[in-house]
Amino acid sequence: MTPAPPALDPTRVRVAPEVAAALAAGRPVVALESTIISHGLPRPDNRVIAGHIEDAVRGEGAVPATIAVVGGVVHVGLDDAALAVIADDDGVVKVSRRDLATIVARGGHGATTVAATAHVAALAGIGVFATGGLGGVHRGAAETWDESADLTTLADTAITVVSAGVKSILDVPATLERLETLNVAVVGFGTDRFPGFYLRDGGHPVEWRVDDPAEVAAVMAARRALAIDAALLVVNPLPEDRQVDPALHDRVLVEGLAAAEAAGVRGKDVTPFLLAHFHEATGGESLRANVEIILANAALAARIAVADADDGADGR
Repeated sequence: MTPAPPALDPTRVRVAPEVAAALAAGRPVVALESTIISHGLPRPDNRVIAGHIEDAVRGEGAVPATIAVVGGVVHVGLDDAALAVIADDDGVVKVSRRDLATIVARGGHGATTVAATAHVAALAGIGVFATGGLGGVHRGAAETWDESADLTTLADTAITVVSAGVKSILDVPATLERLETLNVAVVGFGTDRFPGFYLRDGGHPVEWRVDDPAEVAAVMAARRALAIDAALLVVNPLPEDRQVDPALHDRVLVEGLAAAEAAGVRGKDVTPFLLAHFHEATGGESLRANVEIILANAALAARIAVADADDGADGR
């Protein structure tokens, strides 16, 4: 079980009643990011799919807590009005951990990235978080120093994150090296390979494999007992028959990198450029995979949260 969080300032952080009640009772809760709603999915499908993601968590016996900033207040769990803002308002900006205080102070609307969601979830006492793909080291980072804040946030945030690895458009081996350096533990759920988001196998092994949510819960309990304050990353690949066709993926990636080079796209702008190229060039396949990934990860995160809550009930 996640330790009780400190008292939160309700004028800055608002925990939804259902989420607060579940946390107080030691029931399983799963945090969810909101950038997929605001920036990752097309309207109006984004609002519908957001509901499906929360339903996937509920279907496994946990309470969903989608996190976002609305009107300068961090919401841990969105009601219909807050979801409408995040899904439909053109003024919603992506908010990483470094941006949280600024957007709150200015009374703005923000959709939380992995870094911001992990931080707020841990602040609220939520121990499990589901996302699609983790940010990582960008291609060409040796020259640009371009690396996602997700990595350094997970280095000092005690939370379990379920993801489909990192997007294959990133520098996957460099990302794995950084995760090791930052003491972020990685376990493969039902796999010995590190997934590449759209691809089941990102081309690299993982050192540790787990095959059951109870195994993950046991690792979580041991980490708490040992006061390990970095994240545990559980990588959950798509089934082989649901991944984007590897030949299509590789062709589109090569074309996208060439197009970015020709257009003079550099640094942090490369990743959104490549993602947009994937969505267009794969004829919707990457979007289909993206939705299936987050639904699968939400369901697995809920199963892990349930197992962890059961451990806590047994006094472990």
